[in-house]
Amino acid sequence: MNILIADDERPIREGIGRTIAQLHPEYHVEVAASTEEAVRIMEELRIDIVLTDILMPGMNGLDFMRISKRKYPFAKWVVISAHSEFSYAQEAVRLGARDYLLKPIGKIRLHELIDSLAEEIRRESRLSLEGERLKTSLKYLREGVFRRLASGLDLGNLDIGPFVEDYKSFYLTMVRMEGENSLRLEHFIVENVLSELIEQHGCGVVVNFGQATLLGLISLKDGEGIRDFQENVRGQLGRVLKVPFQIIHSGLNTDFNAVPDVVKRLREAFDTQAFEPENVKRSSEKAIDAALQYIKEHYREELSLEKMASVVYLNAAYFSQLFKQKTGLGFKEYVTSLRLDQAKLLLLNTPLKLSEIAECVGYQDMRHFTQIFRRRFQLTPTEYRQKQSVPGRG
Repeated sequence: MNILIADDERPIREGIGRTIAQLHPEYHVEVAASTEEAVRIMEELRIDIVLTDILMPGMNGLDFMRISKRKYPFAKWVVISAHSEFSYAQEAVRLGARDYLLKPIGKIRLHELIDSLAEEIRRESRLSLEGERLKTSLKYLREGVFRRLASGLDLGNLDIGPFVEDYKSFYLTMVRMEGENSLRLEHFIVENVLSELIEQHGCGVVVNFGQATLLGLISLKDGEGIRDFQENVRGQLGRVLKVPFQIIHSGLNTDFNAVPDVVKRLREAFDTQAFEPENVKRSSEKAIDAALQYIKEHYREELSLEKMASVVYLNAAYFSQLFKQKTGLGFKEYVTSLRLDQAKLLLLNTPLKLSEIAECVGYQDMRHFTQIFRRRFQLTPTEYRQKQSVPGRG
């Protein structure tokens, strides 16, 4: 049995991995520090159990589970988190998680959970597993046939008649992404979101047309419109993708032999259009707005750039850039300014001791707080309080 632990905190993922290896040396354990790494592992190895953190770089754990369920329906999912909010647990259960574990995870609890899931997996009938293999094989066959057809390649002796029967009328939809990195995670997201929506609104297949391009074939149910379908795809991808992308569709087709020419025209249309990253702009603005609200509510706690970026599911460097564009300040400078402004209010309006004020605004070390305050205002907190003629106990 193969178990995947996805958590960006190294001590957590390696600790859980060691515990499982000690309790069940017969199981194979893989660890991933990001959703992109987890996607790679799941593509290369059949994973039976996934333990995923909620706050993960690239994509949050709940979205990771939701998007992966279609491609890996037999995997058992467990959500792990440092947060005890009921809404997280409720959403995890709604998405099909078998359990919701709070960090730190006890050895006994982990042992019981793995044993329970392993027994559940063993109870799954051989027939179900064989049915899954058959379904997967047929899926890959259909995708292979369509990819060769769409690329204008010779199909040899393959009889595509039964395949064509399902597509008396159809649309082709193409999604192209823009990015400098591998786009493995983004490709996984588009493939699964597009496939899931096709299954909801009709039938079809999605194939890889290069590192940054995917092609979908869809026959819509009666009463379904391609515009509504496209907007649905655009909206869902805009929520989870962090790179610019475009979607275009072919219009209604009835001749399957014309597919290569239609695909060629779609590619030419992409080549003559500039990318429109409004979806990324909107998503990024929402992320920074959410970050500012989070900082306002949690400035008393320990806040790092990396932690804040993970809260809004952005790369730390990208988050830093967006944050400065939005606020005009670096992340650290912004948090420091907010804390010191709050400290000034407490100095002027309360009789709290300096050590108490320092703790209230997120500084455990009063000496460090005093140094930062003096560097910013050229006065110590005590001098500032005295200068304002407000009696205090500092």
